[in-house]
Amino acid sequence: MKKIGALGIGAVAVEAFFLLRWWRKGRTVSEKRVDDVTLTHQVESELYGSSKTPKGRLSVNAANGIVQLRGEVDSPRLIDELVRRARAVPGVDDVENLLHTPGSAAPMHQ
Repeated sequence: MKKIGALGIGAVAVEAFFLLRWWRKGRTVSEKRVDDVTLTHQVESELYGSSKTPKGRLSVNAANGIVQLRGEVDSPRLIDELVRRARAVPGVDDVENLLHTPGSAAPMHQ
């Protein structure tokens, strides 16, 4: 019987740990993380919804809530806008910006 009680306390402690992590990131308990493929599609939908977004020159990937934007776009202003819009998608924890303008070197993944 003591083992069951200890197991129950351990399970509660683990659940509390994960709830605390969500709370610290500003999320609600009811918000669930989407898988990487779904998150990638959600960011693509947000970014490709604008006529300014170069659909054939932009690549979007997601892994564990971190979205990677890669490709060549026309201006630094558009880079800033794309990064801002990607960060605004629910479920995105961070954005790795590997975008560059024509004639400039592409940033390297870190």
